[in-house]
Amino acid sequence: MMIIRNEATTDYEKAEAVARDAFWNLYKPGAEEHVLLKQMRTHRDYIPELTFVAEVDGEVVGAVYATRSKIVQTDGAEISTVTFGPVFVAPNLHRQGIGRAMITHAIAEAKEMGFAAVTLLGYPYHYKPYGFAGGKKYNVTAEDGKFYAGLQILPLAEAAMAGVSGYAVFSEVFEVDLADVDRVEAALPYKEKRVLPSQQEYEIACQELEE
Repeated sequence: MMIIRNEATTDYEKAEAVARDAFWNLYKPGAEEHVLLKQMRTHRDYIPELTFVAEVDGEVVGAVYATRSKIVQTDGAEISTVTFGPVFVAPNLHRQGIGRAMITHAIAEAKEMGFAAVTLLGYPYHYKPYGFAGGKKYNVTAEDGKFYAGLQILPLAEAAMAGVSGYAVFSEVFEVDLADVDRVEAALPYKEKRVLPSQQEYEIACQELEE
């Protein structure tokens, strides 16, 4: 049986281990997401109320983390948004509906908390099923003024994005120091770093612009 609940301090080590396995060699040789979780939990933008783990038969097998973000409009006004990520599931349990259940739950809770929208960076095909669309639809760019395909937005209230024009700003917490990654990795069981096709695909996706 699967349970989705808020992350507890007793989940930290297991969640980090699952994240390490889930992201290892996916976007780069090795991974840094498990280290990101450590620094995220103490950051001012972290939202513990919107951070959830998926538990199957008493074991944590996935999680979705949440941070505060915003859309800065051309007139300087700001819209409070929430960003989900990292989102991950144990590699041996992919395609079993766990990720969908976590994201659906997190979206509903974010709406209940009164956030105007969810903004995130990810592959469009991952998030389109939940109602996300590219920033171009809502006239929201990245901070450099470009409409990247990976910038995905989901309004949480009727007309929440009506008349909006601006750019999305994400938390600085996502900037991970490689020295911290090396320090954490030195204390963990060895895993081989490899160069895989998914890494080049990710680099290309990060630069892809909306048509």
